Amino acid sequence: MATYVAFLRAINLGSTRKFPKADIVRTTSEAGFEGVETYINTGNVRLMTAMRSRPRIEAALEKAYAADRGFEVPTIVFTPGELAEVDAAARAVEHDGKHYVALLRDLPDEAGLAALRARCAPGERMEVGGRALHWLVGADGVHGTKITNNLIERLLGTVATTRNPTVIAEICSRWG
Repeated sequence: MATYVAFLRAINLGSTRKFPKADIVRTTSEAGFEGVETYINTGNVRLMTAMRSRPRIEAALEKAYAADRGFEVPTIVFTPGELAEVDAAARAVEHDGKHYVALLRDLPDEAGLAALRARCAPGERMEVGGRALHWLVGADGVHGTKITNNLIERLLGTVATTRNPTVIAEICSRWG
């Protein structure tokens, strides 16, 4: 059995997209995954499976979550090794403002990245490492930016969900 970390997009943000941790564990386990654990309420899930295809794992999870919740739950899966690379890259970034990590389902293409970077405000920048986009903004965080997760998805043509480097580091510490 291989271990994976799944990141659920846009849950527990409002009253209509609730997905409590206990329900995530139950639904993931009922879908045939083992060793299921969660970390905080933003949809970070450790699981084990004999499946080796990331797209198949994502599809199985999304199907189970939609059946349980009644709404789509886009899911992005990383191996612990891939996540360790994201964590190492986040630690290496030098930036005085806020740092967010957009985890991507697919590798971004150069045209999409160029379009996204063109939307950055002065002082903002985007650095890419594999399926992670390090989004570096000013000290006031995302409040002064025109970049949103929806814009990242639209311009890059892939599903994205955002975490901060502290959460990524803690997940690596727990499940790496």
